[in-house]
Amino acid sequence: MPRRRIGFWYRFAAVLCKPPLVVLIKRDWRGMEHIPAAGGFITAVNHNSHIDPFAYAHYQYNTGRVPRFLAKSGLFRKGFVGAAMRGTGQIPVYRESTDALSAFRAAIDAVERGECVAFYPEGTLTRDPDGWPMTGKTGAARVALQTKCPVIPVAQWGANAVLPPYARKPDFFPRKTHHVLAGPPVDLTRFYDREMTPDVLKEATEVIMAAITRLLEDIRGERAPEAAYDPRRERIEQRRKTRSQTQPRTEHEEGRSK
Repeated sequence: MPRRRIGFWYRFAAVLCKPPLVVLIKRDWRGMEHIPAAGGFITAVNHNSHIDPFAYAHYQYNTGRVPRFLAKSGLFRKGFVGAAMRGTGQIPVYRESTDALSAFRAAIDAVERGECVAFYPEGTLTRDPDGWPMTGKTGAARVALQTKCPVIPVAQWGANAVLPPYARKPDFFPRKTHHVLAGPPVDLTRFYDREMTPDVLKEATEVIMAAITRLLEDIRGERAPEAAYDPRRERIEQRRKTRSQTQPRTEHEEGRSK
């Protein structure tokens, strides 16, 4: 299947974004040989800075296979932003859908057309205190198992030194290095003949996230924690602590009122 033309809007975005990225950020890019030359596929990428989509898009643009990112469907209906989103071929996610598969129907269609769809499986910036990937959401696994397309794990590190998670002001000097390492496709074949249950999707997602984490270990030269940071588990634990702290005080106050 031939590659899709990059098109005016993506080239226009590259003209605007590439020069400052080249000037302000150094690059250590590896693994481009794992990006398929043709056909639809998914890249699954860790997320640790608000600017890493631009830095990562620069990496993949240079491979000749431009990424199509997922974004809220409402953004595609708003003036210039909507025109740019549509023109660059970004992928709307229909979160209002009650059918999980329908929410990603545009991503499935894009893969089947031979596009690259870039997923941030964590769904948001990592909340891990040391910047390691969190547990992932199942969207990438769902599209991968539906289409049986290659899933290329990608780890990146360095954009977070320019703009740490949830920081407002970037720090470009001294000049930072953006490291990217793409790996070989994740083997998900053992899931292909199984019903797409929540447990299967969770297991496939864990396989994808483990591949990303191993690549990040290579970049950082460190070992990741044994268990990935789980925001849901942390929220439950925080609520439990809050209840345990307020309950004794409530009982004491009730005792005084008697």
